[in-house]
Amino acid sequence: MKAITIPTPGDPDALVLADVPDPEPGPGEVLVEVAAAGVNRADLQQRIGVYPPPPGAPEYPGLEVSGTIAAVGSGVTGWSVGDRVCALLAGGGYAEKVAVPAGQLLPVPSGISLVEAAALPEVVCTVWSNVFMTANLLPGQTLLVHGGSSGIGTMAIQLAREVGAHVAVTAGSAGKLEACQALGAEILVNYKEQDFVEELDRATAGHGADVILDNMGAKYLARNVQALATNGRLVIIGFQGGVKAELDLSVLMRKRGAVISTGLRARPLEEKAAIVAAVREHVWPLVEAGRVKPVVHRTFPLAQAPDAHRELDAGTHIGKVLLTV
Repeated sequence: MKAITIPTPGDPDALVLADVPDPEPGPGEVLVEVAAAGVNRADLQQRIGVYPPPPGAPEYPGLEVSGTIAAVGSGVTGWSVGDRVCALLAGGGYAEKVAVPAGQLLPVPSGISLVEAAALPEVVCTVWSNVFMTANLLPGQTLLVHGGSSGIGTMAIQLAREVGAHVAVTAGSAGKLEACQALGAEILVNYKEQDFVEELDRATAGHGADVILDNMGAKYLARNVQALATNGRLVIIGFQGGVKAELDLSVLMRKRGAVISTGLRARPLEEKAAIVAAVREHVWPLVEAGRVKPVVHRTFPLAQAPDAHRELDAGTHIGKVLLTV
């Protein structure tokens, strides 16, 4: 089969389309013939050599796909050849085929095209596991999402809106903030011109954010803690702003706050399966009802993976960038 390989880590041109052996589904796995794959920042990190796949995962990038089941391994029940699915992966999505643990499969929701479905698994599982399963965002509370126009951000806005929470976002342009507002964000902060701590304090009459979903890490750590409400929860899912920072613990203690950092890719299979099952129970009905939708910025053919990475690197996208096979 064809797959995107990384012979030598580096810039986007390090991504090379090559012939590689077909994967075989092991016990408890299915083989998916890929229709599309999501492009995520983790893939960019893998490309430059700082985020290798976990042990046992395919070496090719790609953390989510959609497609059709081509074969079913031993011990798999509930899935059949020909089923239209999307899937959460530990790697291997930038390829014509990928073997997937059955617990990480989701049916393609009605009303969503097979290609669009590739925009769902990673962002929905990330948002649901962090904002709801871990941070327990409740109706009436305030969620602050950094990078509100990203794939994760656009999904976080919609899901928080659906549970009756208030949503604040940061983004770097008026156009991105308008897109966030159209999805349900109420507090809009242009981080290039405004301080999100001050804006959030003003908009919430001093309450702050009950939950913060942060992709920046070190750069925003101190200000995120300042922005927390009493009993607030800061969930860090990315390090675009670095990995080391100082924190005044007395501020965190006064707020009785929590700082949590989580990852999805390297979690054990049973944990991923539990997250996927929760997503199917709680989120899929919203998608099928048309209340929550994937936001797709642009698609590229698999062979143009370098261009897709350049698009994501440029930071001008709103929603997801996909590769089609």
